Amino acid sequence: MKVSGYAKKGVEKAILDALQLLGGSASKNKLKQSIANNPDSGFTYDEVFEPVVSKSGNKYVPFDFSFNFGINNIAITGYIESPKRGQDIVLTEKGRAKRHSKFPTIKEQEMIDSYWKKRSKHTKKEANTATPKTPEKIVDDEENQDLESDNWKAELLSQLKLFTPQKFESFSRLLISHMGVVVDDTRGKIMSRDHGIDGFGYFESDEFRTSRVAIQSKKYTDSAVSEPEIDKFKGVMDSFNAEYGIFITTTHFTESAKRKAVQGSKSVTLIDGRRITDLVEKYKLHITPISSFTLNDYYFEQK
Repeated sequence: MKVSGYAKKGVEKAILDALQLLGGSASKNKLKQSIANNPDSGFTYDEVFEPVVSKSGNKYVPFDFSFNFGINNIAITGYIESPKRGQDIVLTEKGRAKRHSKFPTIKEQEMIDSYWKKRSKHTKKEANTATPKTPEKIVDDEENQDLESDNWKAELLSQLKLFTPQKFESFSRLLISHMGVVVDDTRGKIMSRDHGIDGFGYFESDEFRTSRVAIQSKKYTDSAVSEPEIDKFKGVMDSFNAEYGIFITTTHFTESAKRKAVQGSKSVTLIDGRRITDLVEKYKLHITPISSFTLNDYYFEQK
């Protein structure tokens, strides 16, 4: 089996399409979000972000392996600059100008196969083994750190789905407050019980303009939030004269729900499960950061 075969077919094209859509550079998280939200990418939201449980009992996201291999493959063939940890993925001139609908060409596939063949020799622990190495054993330390980051987020999302509706509403208000919204606890609690929304608050912009914000949270396990739910939420927003809304869910939103959110004079900010995990990381909400180090190329003899 070719090592490059671990990348699910079409992932490189999806990455390149997302990069062009996002203006030529983006973080890995932004790229995954773009791929998941693009109905023409070839990958659904669940395929991009849904975790599975390994034989050892750990949660991981299979797409992350394909994504990391795809990043490597388009770097090998010159479509992006050499990736650096913690920095955006950036298109090269070739990546910006060349059509990639038929990626890879025969020559590009030869480059990819040659690269992974060399990498495989360095990672093999036993020669002439009949069993192909797993993706976990082929990716390097930098990629492993990326996967570890994604794995804790997958675990976080799984735990959020186990919350009671009441605890998830409380969590949502906590998250919103860290985003700069001053939550009105009294009105929010009343609304949650009587009016079908889960919070109300006020946001002061840099121009000292205060806006009224309605908050809705839905803890789902599998189902996506649909257009009727956004429509209903907008109706409640109007009844309380909210100027905009924030809708939070542990899953994701349908395409029609996304369109509905930005229709009319009042928009709704949509926060799906993956964006929740990014915000938890940003605001350090009940998580403990762990620092580590990796050696730079300086310490390794170039062959």
